Amino acid sequence: MQPVVLSIAGFDPSSGAGVTADIKTAAAHGCFAVTCITSVTVQTTQGVRRVEPLRGEFVSETLFEIAADLPIHAVRIGMLGSGEVAGAVAAFLETTRPPNIVLDPILRSSSGTDLIDAKGAEILKKRLLPLATLVTPNLAEAAALTRLTVSGIDDMRSAGRELLRWGAGNAVITGGHLEGDAIDLLLWRPGGMEEVFEEELRGERIHSSSTHGTGCAFATSVACHLARGFPIPEAVAGAKEFVRSAIEHATPLGHGNGPMELLWNLKGSK
Repeated sequence: MQPVVLSIAGFDPSSGAGVTADIKTAAAHGCFAVTCITSVTVQTTQGVRRVEPLRGEFVSETLFEIAADLPIHAVRIGMLGSGEVAGAVAAFLETTRPPNIVLDPILRSSSGTDLIDAKGAEILKKRLLPLATLVTPNLAEAAALTRLTVSGIDDMRSAGRELLRWGAGNAVITGGHLEGDAIDLLLWRPGGMEEVFEEELRGERIHSSSTHGTGCAFATSVACHLARGFPIPEAVAGAKEFVRSAIEHATPLGHGNGPMELLWNLKGSK
């Protein structure tokens, strides 16, 4: 059976991030994407101009109808937009308990626009985080969630362990904004063990303007790997390699940070 991956995220009309990027990422991994849009946005490669969250009732109905019709093998939670939407998503997950929940805690766009309100951020921390198989914050998101300074590996370790204490099953702090090489720090507990294992995933920095949606693609790639049966460390390493290759194969588009080539492996096979 083809794995089904549910993307719960916003709509980016430039298709660099959000549900449209998740659909491409799932296709590249041989998975079938189903989606629930949480918010619509006005945005381009130059940034987010406006955010309009959907009604929580609409989001809830969409999610329960999808789950009643299709088996869900993994979930990627991205931009939520509001406390009303975050509450609807939390209630759905608490009720249905799908496997392999990857929480991408999107709080603010790279251009500085808030992508969730204060109530939504609180629900994310108190209700969604404890449901997550894996949480995937970048440095700024990890700092905002934990209220710690996160600027280096030791800080990433402290923030990751704090997220685990709050209930996340596993955590990876992505270090794309570190100076020097991009280092991601994975903290995972095999089989639900209490002992926490750590692994630094190092990668050479790629200088490119085609980096819009890297966090979305990374989290969705992890979800796809988990849906296909890969354990956490292999899923995270595979997702890091997928994003690196998507940046390398990208053709510059737009006047800002352009999209990656998320279908690079399909094009290369022709």
